[in-house]
Amino acid sequence: MRATGSAEQMTQVLKAALAAGINHVETAPAYGMAERYLGLALRNLQEQDPDVHADLVLTSKLLPGISLEDGQQQLAALLERLGLTQLHNLAVHGLNRPEHLNWALEGAGAELLRWALEEGLVGQVGFSSHGSNTLIEQALASGRFSFCSLHLHLFDQTRLAIAQHALQAGIGVLAISPADKGGRLYAPSDELLVDCAPFHPLELAYRFLLEAGISSLTLGAEQPEDLALAARLSGATPWLSEAHQAALARLAAAGQARLGTEACGQCRACLPCPSEVPIPELLRLRNLAVGHGMNAFAQERYNLIGRAGHWWEERNASACQRCGDCLPRCPHQLPIPDLLADTHQRLAAAPRRRLWG
Repeated sequence: MRATGSAEQMTQVLKAALAAGINHVETAPAYGMAERYLGLALRNLQEQDPDVHADLVLTSKLLPGISLEDGQQQLAALLERLGLTQLHNLAVHGLNRPEHLNWALEGAGAELLRWALEEGLVGQVGFSSHGSNTLIEQALASGRFSFCSLHLHLFDQTRLAIAQHALQAGIGVLAISPADKGGRLYAPSDELLVDCAPFHPLELAYRFLLEAGISSLTLGAEQPEDLALAARLSGATPWLSEAHQAALARLAAAGQARLGTEACGQCRACLPCPSEVPIPELLRLRNLAVGHGMNAFAQERYNLIGRAGHWWEERNASACQRCGDCLPRCPHQLPIPDLLADTHQRLAAAPRRRLWG
């Protein structure tokens, strides 16, 4: 997704990935030039080693809502860019709303996915989702999908049980960007570095997910050196030693100490909000900013609210009307309207350009 400077840059990243023991590469037409450069990189490496494809699994994606004809044309172009006759994994890119699921199960998407499988153009179909837990569970229960890509992070464990259930049912699971969307852990705050010592926060985040059974993690490499940690972790077991577990315990305790009685436990008992404020997600960002000094990440995510379409939340904390409906439902008796106001004051900032779009 990020090695978009040139085909040579992508080639070097791909070589580093293969050297690190990585055999699954995920891309998408929506990632600028990434998919085209990946196809050129594969051709470059194949000239050096004809067997480069032997153990390689490739995933790409198509956005929901397109017609059958458009989807067929887009899939043909995708295969041509990657230099393939069959794609291992085709995912619905951003199955985020109920209408997206309806498209995939009953509409033109259902026809497209069925056609792609019957024609042998793809090995299996799945989806990525930034949607609600309920929507994800409905998609997984539909029987249509063989794999999914979900937000599974050390600092956001709300979908971990869903992912583990999917794995138990034989559905593949990929964690979306534990390094970046998991908290910009490649550039940790001073507090986070101290809290995770003697380990780097990113290493603990990777190890946590691997220990939980999530064996495919998107790494978002831009340069070969971005894969150094993956190379060091290759084949390392147990994923969480006693020392790692102790570091995770210190991390949790440090965050709790800084937050005190204002820590949101993410139980979601406060929902539904009459003003449709996504209270748990907003207070999760406050937890990270106050508890671990992760202000840059929290501001970045908060600033996307209402600006990223169906990829992110639509209402920020300023939408709270102080109706008090949530207060009696909170088991920790948090002053939720006050915390939401504090969240907005801390995190509201000028908008930043998204990587895509």
